[in-house]
Amino acid sequence: MHLHFIVHEDFEAPGAYEIWGQNNHCKMTYSRVYLNDPLPSTVEEIDFLIVMGGPQSPDTTVEMCPHFNSLAEQAVIRKAIQANKVVLGVCLGSQLIGEALGAKFEQSPEREVGKFPIMLTEYGLKNSLFSHFGKMTEVGQWHNDMPGLTSDAKIIAFSAGCPRQIVEYSKLVYGLQCHMEHDYKFVNTREELRSHDYQEMNQNLFIFLDKLKDEYLKLS
Repeated sequence: MHLHFIVHEDFEAPGAYEIWGQNNHCKMTYSRVYLNDPLPSTVEEIDFLIVMGGPQSPDTTVEMCPHFNSLAEQAVIRKAIQANKVVLGVCLGSQLIGEALGAKFEQSPEREVGKFPIMLTEYGLKNSLFSHFGKMTEVGQWHNDMPGLTSDAKIIAFSAGCPRQIVEYSKLVYGLQCHMEHDYKFVNTREELRSHDYQEMNQNLFIFLDKLKDEYLKLS
């Protein structure tokens, strides 16, 4: 299994996604664009494309941030979707998936920074990939915006501050506005963030990734 990460900033690391990759003996490659690494020219050898978060928005131009090319990343995302790869977007990455599919990102009703609960929709509760989440689970949050919705998109989870926390774009394509990858003590206040226990959240993410890997292998 080959995971490829697009990483926008050193402080938006893959975290628990990388731990899952290590535990599953996956090949892992990276486009650390903040170090001017190139984006993948082909997606044929990639199984999971995971696009991480960042302080940018899909509207950020190269003039505004020279190491971030929103349109080029959207093109890679489209290629991976068309090739029936797993595509996961985290925060900014989730918004880029929506944009790649023609759905404009929007400002979230509320800014969320810290660790707060998300609730599963009726559809989310019936989705076997997320059945282990239960009706509510706490996740990391650090965002102002949220992903756009295509006509086929289905909302898996929402929070009190954001109606689009996890979005299913297709059976292999998911946008997570929330941060389930935090495996480190990141600011509610600095002291509060450092006091959080992220193990249950990480375990929920690992089980989701296991199920998603099985779904991908079934469809390959």
